[in-house]
Amino acid sequence: MGEEKYIYDFEEGSAEMKKLLGGKGANLAEMSNIGVPVPPGFTITTKACIKYMENGNKFLDTIWPEVLRHMEKLEVKTGKKFGDEGNPLLVSVRSGAPISMPGMMDTILNVGLNDETVEGLARLAGSRFAYDSYRRLIQMFGSIVMGIPREEFERLLEEKKKKYNAESDADLQVEALKELVDDYKKLIKKKTGRNFPQNPLEQIRMATEAVFKSWNNRRAIKYREIHGIPDDLGTAVNIVAMVFGNMGFDSGTGVAFTRNPATGENKIYGEYLPNAQGEDVVAGVRTPMKIDELKERHPNLYRELIGICQRLEKHYRDMQDVEFTVERGKLWILQTRTGKRTPLAAVRMAVEMVEERVISREEAVMRVSPEDVEKLLHKQVDPKTKKEVIAAGLAASPGAAVGKVIFNSDEAEEIGGNEPLILVRPETTPDDVGGMAAAQGILTARGGMTSHAAVVARGMGKPCIVGCEAIKIDLEREEFRVNGLIVKKGDWLTIDGSTGEVMLGKLKLIEPTSTPELEKILGWADEIRVLGIYANADLPPDIRKAVELGAEGIGLTRTEHMFLAERLPIFQRTILAETEEERRKVLLEELKPLQKEDFKEILKITNGRKTIIRLLDPPLHEFLPGLNDLLVEVTRMEAKGKVGKELEEKKKLLKKIEDLYEFNPMLGFRVCRLGIVYPEIYEAQVRAIIEAAVELKKKGLNPRPAIMIPGTIHKNELIELRKLVEKVAEETFEREGVRVKYEYGTMIEMPRAAITADEIAEVTDFFSFGTNDLTQTVMGMSRDDAERRFLHIYIDKGILPENPFKTLDTKGVGEVMRIAVTKGKRTNSELEIGICGEHGGDPKSIEFCHRLGINYVSASPYRIPVARLAAAQAAIKYKYGELTKREIEAMEIPVKR
Repeated sequence: MGEEKYIYDFEEGSAEMKKLLGGKGANLAEMSNIGVPVPPGFTITTKACIKYMENGNKFLDTIWPEVLRHMEKLEVKTGKKFGDEGNPLLVSVRSGAPISMPGMMDTILNVGLNDETVEGLARLAGSRFAYDSYRRLIQMFGSIVMGIPREEFERLLEEKKKKYNAESDADLQVEALKELVDDYKKLIKKKTGRNFPQNPLEQIRMATEAVFKSWNNRRAIKYREIHGIPDDLGTAVNIVAMVFGNMGFDSGTGVAFTRNPATGENKIYGEYLPNAQGEDVVAGVRTPMKIDELKERHPNLYRELIGICQRLEKHYRDMQDVEFTVERGKLWILQTRTGKRTPLAAVRMAVEMVEERVISREEAVMRVSPEDVEKLLHKQVDPKTKKEVIAAGLAASPGAAVGKVIFNSDEAEEIGGNEPLILVRPETTPDDVGGMAAAQGILTARGGMTSHAAVVARGMGKPCIVGCEAIKIDLEREEFRVNGLIVKKGDWLTIDGSTGEVMLGKLKLIEPTSTPELEKILGWADEIRVLGIYANADLPPDIRKAVELGAEGIGLTRTEHMFLAERLPIFQRTILAETEEERRKVLLEELKPLQKEDFKEILKITNGRKTIIRLLDPPLHEFLPGLNDLLVEVTRMEAKGKVGKELEEKKKLLKKIEDLYEFNPMLGFRVCRLGIVYPEIYEAQVRAIIEAAVELKKKGLNPRPAIMIPGTIHKNELIELRKLVEKVAEETFEREGVRVKYEYGTMIEMPRAAITADEIAEVTDFFSFGTNDLTQTVMGMSRDDAERRFLHIYIDKGILPENPFKTLDTKGVGEVMRIAVTKGKRTNSELEIGICGEHGGDPKSIEFCHRLGINYVSASPYRIPVARLAAAQAAIKYKYGELTKREIEAMEIPVKR
């Protein structure tokens, strides 16, 4: 075997080499191969980054001769020489991770300029252009490579603009730029104790190291944490011959999306800045013109750009985010990548690309993430609410958000989810990503639709407004002014990222409605998925919403709420009853009629859909007053010498609470033990369910009740309770002359129940894994205590990969479930098995359930669309051998018609 190859010329690579060359390098290589005008260059691989992280400069010494050989080849291709005063070659040194992380890592432009080559460039292209390029290099190099805060350079730039009465950077002339270069060099010397490097080869080596190191900068780590990107991928380094957008007003730079990234409209969308370099657009320092204006100013250039964009979308079979530069009328494509998009746009694009026969329905389903569906259900400002619009900007990312104004990203990150925040900044930079993640919405005074704030907010699904130039921000005072109004830190603000409106105060928000495109995607998902999708819902409004959002049935209706509120005194009398006869009287005469009406309403809404109703589960003491509070009250009454009926009743209640008190109620007198000891409670509930179903059937409806016994540990418990259920049901059917089909099942929440599932399956029609409690009993940790005290530490230290109460612990809890499924199905092939814990709405857990071969998952109502999509994606992945998303997209899957 030969030596490992760490450097590739663009013409040696391809789009399939993304893991090795990074997204940017792979796509530059691909574009080179299909004839798109790309500046020549080469890529140092992600493997080189990983080796550098392990061995530092020693490894860089090893590959550096090869880097120099590729630089020589680049000189031949461009006809220029690196470090030559007469015809200098300048390069950009750009990061490029395998997974797109816009703005998170570092790029340095104009590498190769020094005090000598700047004069050569001035003779070739003009002094203003040359010194503007040089000051940009020193600013980027000083900030990124030498660690001087960017604000230090910005301060000097602002001072120079004031001195020369320049409105923008582009208005600074040669004299001012030369002064700025000197000021920047002095700043570097003062802050670092060393001079800005004049040797171009030293510049390129230091820049390469800086890009490698940027993989582990604070903002990149935070971005990976937020988006679930592995830490061991590394970044490639792309060294590319410079093309210049700042050579005059026949030059410029821009970003084009082949479809609208906010709405999904099939129309080229983007922005262009004449006489500028790429970072000016992304940083949002100047507000650019819309791409359509390019059509009026440079029609031939516009036609060429449109043609290339269409070609790239057709080639990649997805919407592309294209960065381009125009150098004296010549168009160059610097990068293409699959474009970030809003959830609204993702759904629309996926559907329209199916209709255009570009992709299949399966691919469309894979292109919309479960998170997209969840975010698509964004809140909106209630149209009935009176609103005071104080400013308007560009609607960069849809949805409305309400929060307290905050100006500092670090502070926003520290506050986290403790209170709702609106992050207000002049513009955002990659350093703001933590604060953006912590905020409900983002508002910037500058920048366009492709600025950092817009792109990152869309990726996060956060409402965002950019380019709101009416607001004048004072970061020192922590306030902004608009039309004579002062808005301070902590004031309530509402923003609408769909309209661009900024509103004063805490406005009422409403839940959104679905779109036709989303319904179509979910319809296709329903055709593909194998798993049934049920809902966890207790109250009629929740059940209606679940059915509206596509639930095929109800996987868990808890009956505890039926004993609360105004019914609580009735149930307390049941608990305090001295005899079974007393309890039966209260249950049958007072509680059962109320419960029957509850069940009638529920079964009427779910008509024709299976409805699993769990009998009472919580410990009885939870329905009674707190022990300590009552003890204090009784003690005070006795101390005051009070006597009589009231005191005696309170003492009686206190004794009952003490009798029911448990040291560990989680493992105490709960689950089906309640029905074994007090069968009259379950009998009353079963009678209410069956009578409700019979009455509805008499009216021509199709009720499908399924009676679920709370967690069991033994087959004999279920035999005992099944006798009770069958006795009540048969009595009711015989009395009413009507029979209703019902099912009998249990929750699997204890390890013993899972291990003996073969026995339990003999006496049940279905199992439902209560994965919340099953996780607690298998892992031996209380959910509330763990999440409050130590779980985050376990996750931070890597002891646990993620929160097991959010995503199933497949190796532990999942293995227990596998045992239960295997044993249960072996005994009873008709056994239906589902889950009804919070995991039923988690995409990773849904995929595990699909692979496990269970029948359904049950999720909260608003997660039903997420579960429908995730179940379909699991079916596609499993069908095609768990291929990666990119591999699935590349497959020739026939379109179903």
